Amino acid sequence: MASSSSQILLPGQPIPNSLVAPPVPQLGAGVYEYGGKILASIVGRPKREGAVVSVVGREESGNTPDVGSIVIGTVTRLSPLQAHITLTISNNRPLPESSEEFTGVIRIGDVRLTERDKIKLGECFRLGDLVKASVLSLGDARSYYLSTAANELGVVYATSESGNPLVPVSYQEMEDESTGKREKRKVAKPEGI
Repeated sequence: MASSSSQILLPGQPIPNSLVAPPVPQLGAGVYEYGGKILASIVGRPKREGAVVSVVGREESGNTPDVGSIVIGTVTRLSPLQAHITLTISNNRPLPESSEEFTGVIRIGDVRLTERDKIKLGECFRLGDLVKASVLSLGDARSYYLSTAANELGVVYATSESGNPLVPVSYQEMEDESTGKREKRKVAKPEGI
């Protein structure tokens, strides 16, 4: 069982009594013992997981995308010129849960490197697709500009119009294994292709 406190501690402040109640906890990261008390050694939130008490600093919990980060998110809105993505992972780590969502936009010119003038966004992404992208820039205050213009970037998981999982068959198509029907996508580099 894990418990934590929403309170932010400064170095030298004691861990709240609720987290150091018996059984006597072991010391984890971000804490030290002095004068019989367990104190924070970094700025962060106190946490107890099993018998271990620690303080989670901003570096561990404040994972936010930056230029060049590889992010994964779900397509939530499509227009003819851009796909809107709700981001959930940055650099293989979950994004912190907060009141504000992390969102990104893939503009039509940032979908792939070649044949940019022939791109139809509806043939690259569909609502609900899970997309792996790179952060191009921080955009405005609410969203990041993203790119899938690399072989290893694009749709990593999708379901067919029938609701079945799709498997990649090329860089531009995925197939419903149940029905055999193919759908167009901007596919992240499929294994074995």
